[in-house]
Amino acid sequence: MLRPKIPTIPTPTGHVDPPAVVQPTAVIPTHQTAPPAPAVLAPSRPTVQLTPGAVIALVGGGTAVVLVVGAVLVSMLLAVAITGASVAVCALVIRSLINADAKRR
Repeated sequence: MLRPKIPTIPTPTGHVDPPAVVQPTAVIPTHQTAPPAPAVLAPSRPTVQLTPGAVIALVGGGTAVVLVVGAVLVSMLLAVAITGASVAVCALVIRSLINADAKRR
């Protein structure tokens, strides 16, 4: 019937060179100079300062985001629950119809 074919490793043909040997080289140290001291740069951007109005706006925006995301998640959960309940009701109706049809025969 079906027999798997086992691959064979091909044998090299022709002259095969042995691997080359790499000789280590000597490292000659050179005179090293100290790196220059880094210059102190002024920050390119000004520091952000929050005013009381900005803090209130951030808190309000964060609260709005949390409320919107929560509403979306709750509505998705409610949609899944309603779908599951409707499928269960349909299953009960179909089962009762099949049982009623079986009793008539």
